[in-house]
Amino acid sequence: MRKRLTPEEKYKLKLDKQLKILEDFASHEAEWADDLMYWYKLNKLEIPDDEYRACAFFLNNEFQKKPGSLTLLYAMNERCKNELPKVTKETAFDLLGFRFKMYAQALKTGGYDGKGG
Repeated sequence: MRKRLTPEEKYKLKLDKQLKILEDFASHEAEWADDLMYWYKLNKLEIPDDEYRACAFFLNNEFQKKPGSLTLLYAMNERCKNELPKVTKETAFDLLGFRFKMYAQALKTGGYDGKGG
């Protein structure tokens, strides 16, 4: 017969699962940030400040020093997935840039932009 989990054990399992999701999210977004910056460089374009700021946030692991910021960005990512049009080959770069622009706005609104967070 299997032992029932205590409320504390259930809580720890749920917390571990959420932390894993956020770690995976941060890892994937850091890769996307690197790709976005590379694309701008490849095309000899200047990356907008807000997109650069959001890229740097992931690439420099700034979320580790700012509790709650990664959860905020994860929520913005989910919102983008639900509200933005389906990604196509033609729109991929624009949608990626827009997503990082939205991350920068979320960081600013949440007070994590370095000016108050």
